[in-house]
Amino acid sequence: MTGEEFSGPPGPKLMRLVYFVGAGVACTVAINKWREFESKSMIQQQQQQKQGVKVVADIPNSSDSVAIHKALK
Repeated sequence: MTGEEFSGPPGPKLMRLVYFVGAGVACTVAINKWREFESKSMIQQQQQQKQGVKVVADIPNSSDSVAIHKALK
């Protein structure tokens, strides 16, 4: 034997190749979906942080917060 595999007719080799390529495609699709999910999650977090900063910036301008701030002094 020279290290080559004896498998008989070419059918099983072709099926293994098809399975291998199919597994590669499935993994690629899964990785792309995961990256898309992660990027959407990061975008949502950034938007929430921007809204959170906006809300914090609005608090000192409201009359209630000014009254609370004066009461605390």
